Order: sequence, then C-alpha cells, then structure tokens
Amino acid sequence: MIYICNILLLFIYFTLFFMLAQKKKNNALIDIAWGLGFVVVAIYNYFYGIVDMRSNIMLILIMLWGGRLSYHLFKRNWNKEEDFRYQEMRKKWGEKQEIKAFTNVFMSQMALLYIISLPIVLVMQGNRSLGTLDYIGISIWIIGYFFEVVGDYQLKQFISKEKNRGKIMKDGLWKYTRHPNYFGEGIMWIGIGIIALSVPYGWVGLISPILINYLLLFVSGVPLLEEKYRSRADFQQYMKETNKFIPGPRRKVD
Repeated sequence: MIYICNILLLFIYFTLFFMLAQKKKNNALIDIAWGLGFVVVAIYNYFYGIVDMRSNIMLILIMLWGGRLSYHLFKRNWNKEEDFRYQEMRKKWGEKQEIKAFTNVFMSQMALLYIISLPIVLVMQGNRSLGTLDYIGISIWIIGYFFEVVGDYQLKQFISKEKNRGKIMKDGLWKYTRHPNYFGEGIMWIGIGIIALSVPYGWVGLISPILINYLLLFVSGVPLLEEKYRSRADFQQYMKETNKFIPGPRRKVD
C-alpha cells in the first residue's frame, strides 16, 4: 500500500510543479523539483514508516542532499531564461508543448524519482539495529557529499571572478575529475544503496545507485556538459589531463 501512496504523492507533487512551470513558461523548473522530490518522499515515508535510528539517519542524509541541491538550483535558475535544452524541446513539440512537457518531462522524471527513491522507502519500512553496512554506507555518502558540495562551491567561486570569464575550471577538486559534483552525487547514492542492504529486500534498492550513475555518465549529466565544451581547444587539453569521472592524479601531456 505504501508504494501506491508514494506514486500518488509524486503524481500530485510533479503535477503541481508542472502547473507552476507552465505559468512561468519554464520547464527547467523540473531541475528544482528533482532534489526536493526526494525530500518529500523521505518525509512522507518517515512519518508513515518505522521510526528507528536508520530511518533518522536516512531522513537527514536525504534532506541534506536534496534540500541543498534544490536550493542551489533555485538560486541559480528561478528567474533565469529557460534552459536551452527545454527551449529546443518546445520548438520540436510545436502545438503539443504542454502535453509533451507533462508526459516527457514531468511524468518521466516522476517515474525515475520513484525508482531511485526505493532504498529510502525500504529503509523507512525496515526495523533492524545499525550494523557494519550502515557505517560503510554513511562513510561513502559523506565522501560523495564532500565532492558535490565542495565542487559546486569551487565552481561558483571560480565563475564569480571576472578574470575567469570564458575559462575552464581546472583547480581544486576539478584538478582530479572533470565532474566532481556529479561524481559526488553518484557516490552518495552508492552509500544510500549500501545502507538499504541492512533491511529486508534492501538489495532491490541497488537499482537506485546503478540507475543514477548510468544517467550521470551516459544520459543527462556528464555527456551534456562534455558535448557543450568538446569543440574548445582548452577543454580538449583538459580532457587529456584530467579523469572524466573517478578522481585521479592529473596526467602530464606533451
């Protein structure tokens, strides 16, 4: 029953965001809805699940990640022009813009969020004392959170300086991976998946880190940014020197 309730909850949540996006004529608001949606799922399942130490920890982790991500995107995108990706979609959809936005953007994101949030739901319904897997998962999540938060902060500081306008960020964590924030997000979900292994049927939740890392590496994260800058000579040099995803020492290139 709880899984059906989660579907209904997410349907209402994404429908409301769809209506807001149509009012602002900006389907890119889905990016703000994404992280906050996990927070909504976590809070709902926390109050309708089994409250124990693992549930408390999971709620905190999801609120820290999802809340920060949505706030970060809200500040950056709320009053900006619609992202070029969604502008291209509008041109392609023509007169069917609204129905296509509802199904292809908001409902598809709802389906993805539902699947990826499974370990959260499983943990909230479980009832076992903390064990080794929990501590391993929490430690991995902290590493991921560090990469995402610090990576975003370093990029923000870099682009805020006039002297860096038009340049590629190559310092800090960006010296070791071209996408420290995406790497951090992928690692965090691996940690969440490991925590879920401590509860009954928690192995089902492993679909979450597998799917999120697949999306980041091959669909909506890394590929879009790489394609945007691939034609630039300085980015081509950066690609030769720096790992794409998993951090590593900078390579010397002749």
